[in-house]
Amino acid sequence: MPRTPWIVGVSGASGTPYAAAVLRALLDAGESVDLVVSRASRLTLLDETGISFRDAHWQSDLREWLSRGADGKPDTFSVDIDAVRHWSAGDLAAGPSSGSYHTKGMLIVPASTASVAGVALGLSKDLLQRAASVTLKEDRKLIVAVRETPLNGQTLRHLVTLDDAGATVVPASPAFYAGATHIQDLVDFVAGRVLDAAGVPHGLYRRWQGELGGGAHRDG
Repeated sequence: MPRTPWIVGVSGASGTPYAAAVLRALLDAGESVDLVVSRASRLTLLDETGISFRDAHWQSDLREWLSRGADGKPDTFSVDIDAVRHWSAGDLAAGPSSGSYHTKGMLIVPASTASVAGVALGLSKDLLQRAASVTLKEDRKLIVAVRETPLNGQTLRHLVTLDDAGATVVPASPAFYAGATHIQDLVDFVAGRVLDAAGVPHGLYRRWQGELGGGAHRDG
């Protein structure tokens, strides 16, 4: 069978643990991944984790990143990245820049307001934006996990434009009914909702069952 990946674009917004959780869950589900890490996101990743993401050493850097928990502890997860293909953000001749390169769709996690604007306006200034534009024009799934607060009118209009174009906007807003006890639980909830929108099965969070009190933690 031909390889048909999900494209995962990581933009410069704060929230690199969301991207890590999505990537791990995609790989756990047996999915192939084409990864695009923007230049701005590398600065955020360095700031949030201390990891330098380098094109020439992307396998080792990715393993180190995905092995960490949301609290920054190393070796929290064991991850096989054999199904990941990395494309440099500046490579506009990459496979995902063409509609003839078949994919299942694209997830932008986290999505900065700059990436939202670039995709909404069709700027295609880097591979992340170009791949998103191709995803829309080919009528494939585009999931945009926007991570910003507050949102001004300009960004809200860009999000409406993306919604009108067929994208699904998933704000990175964790919920608390799932009984979170750790920062990883909150991160996994957002990652799970992104994967729900993409139609990828996972077990990242406890789903609502219509019974009050299921997420409560009581002492004694």
